[in-house]
Amino acid sequence: MKTKKIIALLVLLAAIGTMGFAGSQLAKAQRIYREGSTAYDDLRGKAKQPQAPQPPPAQKPQIDIPRLGIDFGALRTVSKDTAAWLYSPGTVIDYPVMRANDYDYYLHHLPGGAQNANGSLFIDYNNAPDFSGPLTVIYGHHMRSGMMFGSLKGYKTQAYYDEHPFMYLYTPGGDYRLELLYGCVIAMGQWRDRAFMYPENLSSLLAYAARNTTFKSSVSYAPGDRIVAMSTCSYEFDNARYVVIGILRPTESEDQ
Repeated sequence: MKTKKIIALLVLLAAIGTMGFAGSQLAKAQRIYREGSTAYDDLRGKAKQPQAPQPPPAQKPQIDIPRLGIDFGALRTVSKDTAAWLYSPGTVIDYPVMRANDYDYYLHHLPGGAQNANGSLFIDYNNAPDFSGPLTVIYGHHMRSGMMFGSLKGYKTQAYYDEHPFMYLYTPGGDYRLELLYGCVIAMGQWRDRAFMYPENLSSLLAYAARNTTFKSSVSYAPGDRIVAMSTCSYEFDNARYVVIGILRPTESEDQ
């Protein structure tokens, strides 16, 4: 009987230890999320300048884009790697986009340099950092909290696409509406083997995405259009990725 009591006590202590460890891990994860969320809230405060009322334009612009007043001078005092700002109305996507020199640093660092599991959105270093090339790939984590590119999974349904058919991209050289064209799941190995991150393989990427898209769009691609592909983790199988592809449409005022 004494032995049974000892065993029961050991089991209870082990259970308490397991719960304590799980609780500490949960608290750690919540702290990381809070730190990342606070850092991005601070960046939004620095980046978005109050906008003075504007007189109505003499001619209605071809594309209406929300005026966020992004101050890239202020952002580049935080990090010289800041390349753009990505905004998706009605979602959590409202973040700076960084220029990457590798595939690792911004997976684990915030724009200001602090190490954090949320990481940052960043451009593939094989692409032109100013979005001037035919293809620009932006990577971001699929966070359980929904931060970063966690909301991209919504595009696996037609209803979500119908509610959010556009995103907006702000750069020092001009502002754009990102008209979403395809969303597709792809294995990371296939992404690498087919070198879809290289602009010279853009036609192959678009053909794959068209065959496997998770939503239907009325947007059409024409040669010469600039493409942005947003990539994040997906969980249909090991090392799956979900990629949402759109076409950059400049404002009327951008120099062509």
